[in-house]
Amino acid sequence: MSPASTGASTTLDAVTPVPSSPSADSRLTPGGPGYRRMSFALFLAGVATFALLYSTQALLPLISGEFGVAASEASWTVAAATGGLALFVLPMSALSERFGRRTVMTASLAVAVTVGMLVPFAPSIGALVVLRAVQGAALAGLPASATAYLAEEVRPKALVTAIGLFVAGNSVGGMSGRVITGWVAQEWGWRVSVGVIGLIAVGCAVAFRLLLPAPRHFRAGSLRPRVLLGTVRDHLSDPLLRRLYAIGALFMTVFGGVYTVIGYRLTGAPFGLPQGIVGSIFLVYLVGTVSASTAGRLVGRLGRRGALYLAGGTTASGLLLSLASSLLLVLLGLVLITAGFFAGHAVASSAVSKTATHGRAQASALYQSAYYIGSSVGSTVGALAFHANGWSGTVGVGLLAVLGVVTITVLGSRAARVAARREPVAAH
Repeated sequence: MSPASTGASTTLDAVTPVPSSPSADSRLTPGGPGYRRMSFALFLAGVATFALLYSTQALLPLISGEFGVAASEASWTVAAATGGLALFVLPMSALSERFGRRTVMTASLAVAVTVGMLVPFAPSIGALVVLRAVQGAALAGLPASATAYLAEEVRPKALVTAIGLFVAGNSVGGMSGRVITGWVAQEWGWRVSVGVIGLIAVGCAVAFRLLLPAPRHFRAGSLRPRVLLGTVRDHLSDPLLRRLYAIGALFMTVFGGVYTVIGYRLTGAPFGLPQGIVGSIFLVYLVGTVSASTAGRLVGRLGRRGALYLAGGTTASGLLLSLASSLLLVLLGLVLITAGFFAGHAVASSAVSKTATHGRAQASALYQSAYYIGSSVGSTVGALAFHANGWSGTVGVGLLAVLGVVTITVLGSRAARVAARREPVAAH
């Protein structure tokens, strides 16, 4: 996939971090010095981000029971966190352009884990939602800064693999957080379980700061609003980036809806599973770890659009399979949904970093904003659909989102063919 032109102005390029000195050849590459430390540090950052961001998702039935609220109301403890992240990811990315990726990521984790230690003491559902919104806003400094750091510090050929490992950390964090909270909550309640997640995140944050190599290719940019708005305008005027943003949002709409509601389905009839077992269901995230980390090879074999078609088809197959009344088939459906989602997310997010020729932090921030808006929409609409029509309602929302992914990818293929036909004409 060749990077699309973003129409960047000379002024914007002058204040955007680009490789300067040392040379681009000194950027990190698999097997080279510092690459493993960098990969593990960002892996841990991904673990902490997803563990904190979705720490209440597996616990929603317990939260509903304690505060006497419905699934649609309890789901706001998830939607508020992802919504806070979506709103603040662009401003935080601007700060990372000025003060550095590592600095912003470190500060974001520090604030997020501090709020995480306050969450267990929330006296009401309203206070819990507010704390979760603040926590999500704090975590906004991680996703866009991490992908921008990788785009600057890792050689282009290794970028998809490196971002895939970061996304794999997301999947491990999401999985371990939900599994741990499920079993801890079964014995000691949801408050203790989110406290445990907070302590784990503290450990990840400390290790991240100690391990992440200092950036060698970062150059501080400007915090002037005019420059920031100009960069955002350039990215939003790029048709390919717009399609990638929409794809990320739609994939996350599926994922957010399914995993917000699945606890209610599995604890209710006909399954009636205990909270610990429901938490263990999230072990299927291991499938996401594998599919995200192999996204680079998938793109190499099928191309970006082919990989997106495969990811969308896998997700849709899982949604349909999850309608079965057999627990085994429901679990298999979750495996397919998870594999398809993480593969699609890794492909789309890495394509954003490769497409943007300037202002990579803002390009990634816009993707992350769309992505987490999709999560908030999926969590809320999925819960409302479940309340109105049961699990089939949630599946219906997911299938519409997958249809959107396929439609956008088809339109992108047509646009590429039209552009290819015009190039020979322009050459003459």
